[in-house]
Amino acid sequence: MTELLVGCGNSRIKKMGFGKLAWDGLVTIDHDPNCGADIVHNLDETPWPVDDNAFDEVHAYEVLEHLGTQGDYRSFFAHFYEIWRALKDGGHLFATCPSYKSMWAWGDPSHKRIINAGSLSFLSQEQYELQIGTTAMTDFRWLWSGDLRCVHAEDDGEHFMFVLRAYKE
Repeated sequence: MTELLVGCGNSRIKKMGFGKLAWDGLVTIDHDPNCGADIVHNLDETPWPVDDNAFDEVHAYEVLEHLGTQGDYRSFFAHFYEIWRALKDGGHLFATCPSYKSMWAWGDPSHKRIINAGSLSFLSQEQYELQIGTTAMTDFRWLWSGDLRCVHAEDDGEHFMFVLRAYKE
């Protein structure tokens, strides 16, 4: 198994997963050259220097809210495309970010966007089929061709934790 830890910082703790919480083939990426990441790269710059279909799992803990800006749908889809591109078919993204209810969601001056359960709908081709024309969901299929479907989402008021599965043709 191969795993990518996005925005690793100085931690290598596996906080989420199916089964054991130990790394098998960890690769790390971060913008900070002093944190010992395997790949040093500004995550706001795409494409990321990782191969297509290279990872069984991608982990992103408290990092996605630091990328792009709220309302910048192009950067939202660009960042999630990099995750989808790096995942193998059937691979999983395990992620955490502040709950929109948390004082830290916008209290931290380095946070640039909120991600919640509604945000994840825009990453699923299945959700587009179900919702376009019947709900207020905007159709971004002209821009987004990836497919990340939510298999778990939980918001405890402080953290929003979610797992997405990559679907590829």
